[in-house]
Amino acid sequence: MSQTQKLPVVYVRGFAGGQSGIDSAVMDPFLGFNAGSTHIRIGPDNKPSFYQFESPLLRLMVDEGYQLLVHGGQETYLNAHAEIPADSLWIHRFYDPSASTWGGTPKEFRIEDAAQDLLELIEELRAKAHVDRVHLVAHSMGGLICRCLIQKLLPERGIEPASYVAKLFTYGTPHGGIAFDIGFGVLERLRDAIGVNGAEIFGRERMYQYLTPGATAADEPPDNWDPRAMPADGEPFAFPHRQVFCLVGTDPSDYDVAHGLSSAAVGPRSDGLVQIDNAYVPGAFRAYVHRSHSGRYGLVNSEEGYQNLRRFLFGDLKVESTLVHIRLPEEKNTVWQAEVGLSIRGLQIVMHERTSAQWCPIQLGSDTRPGANGDGAVPLVSTFLCENLASPNGSGTLRYALHLRILSLRERDNGFLDFRDHIEQTADFDDILVVDVSNEAGVPALRATWNSTIVGPISDYEPTGPDLVDEDPASGRWVSHIPLPESTRTILGEDARIRLTATEWN
Repeated sequence: MSQTQKLPVVYVRGFAGGQSGIDSAVMDPFLGFNAGSTHIRIGPDNKPSFYQFESPLLRLMVDEGYQLLVHGGQETYLNAHAEIPADSLWIHRFYDPSASTWGGTPKEFRIEDAAQDLLELIEELRAKAHVDRVHLVAHSMGGLICRCLIQKLLPERGIEPASYVAKLFTYGTPHGGIAFDIGFGVLERLRDAIGVNGAEIFGRERMYQYLTPGATAADEPPDNWDPRAMPADGEPFAFPHRQVFCLVGTDPSDYDVAHGLSSAAVGPRSDGLVQIDNAYVPGAFRAYVHRSHSGRYGLVNSEEGYQNLRRFLFGDLKVESTLVHIRLPEEKNTVWQAEVGLSIRGLQIVMHERTSAQWCPIQLGSDTRPGANGDGAVPLVSTFLCENLASPNGSGTLRYALHLRILSLRERDNGFLDFRDHIEQTADFDDILVVDVSNEAGVPALRATWNSTIVGPISDYEPTGPDLVDEDPASGRWVSHIPLPESTRTILGEDARIRLTATEWN
């Protein structure tokens, strides 16, 4: 497995709102990325459990040896040094020119200007750290600033975005804009027309202007334009989708507490501000975590967010899990859903979870019916593993658990759910695939077992027998299929499998 090259990491914060919000933001030397948390919702004996998460800024310094080079000011430090270390952390302080705290007339904030300033910062970091690229880590609107740079500014200059940016990680970015569940579009049109505190930047028209090369303030998007979409791989100046990771929040409640806002306007399928379906780029990696947009249980100041960030940036093995060859029964008015959870040994959090209770199950569509075209493939989750984070028990093995549940819902002819044969929160299939990954002479070796076959606690389980067979002779790609338990055959079909695909990352 490869050794990851350290590159400068640039943090880009989110939307501050009006002038008072901007003034408050610039008073923080690290624009919120230094904020940690102490709350966790679970504890023994029903007692509150306080868990100290230090912040994503400090944790990268502790875990990955990064340096924070401020010393009175980033700009001052950069001006005084001809060379800087590659493993360094930087804050894009794009709001500083728009603050009124210094006196004088503040500059009007524009995303294009923030993206231009980001480009100038990256060019200086590239030159002084002697690297070609940087990592971008962004919260909320910060991800749109990064996309403006990647999709508009660099292509307009004839620069391949991947030659400047290695990876883009976004926390709760409204890639599809900010929409509301109420008002039938009236609230969005009113916001975009009057531009309250500059919030029109989250509307389709304004997004089209700062995400499209050559677009001007007079241009309007085509009817079929999707603001979430980045140019497809292979198109000129396209940034590879597999170098983008989107962290999606699924808990709207805490955002209400922290900000006095009502998630009723955005809807329950959200992090309190950004709807789940608007929080990712199609084709990019993504993880769903039960966290709010910000606040005590916010995405940025969470262990869940940090662990996904660290593994995406510095992991050395990617394992993709896909449910394949499923053939669901043909039952009239029956809807099928899958719920997925991912946990990694040694972590006290769930890395990824999509559940009905959190408004984000995987909908199993018509392509999984008998006789449908294709192999009924349903992507479940992509896992990034770090070899240097192998189990502290001395086995040198990485272990993670993939929790899979299949549920059926029946509808009446009038569209309402039919509960006559329904048992709430009881799945038709519920099991956990325990996967052990090791490194043998530079080649991944995997073993997988269903929890239903393990005798005793999972913590005591030691895999036996041969490794899974690599079914793909191509170098650099390892593939194996694990049959589902026999009890699932009447539900998912005789040939249903979990396909594990392992490839070197970084």
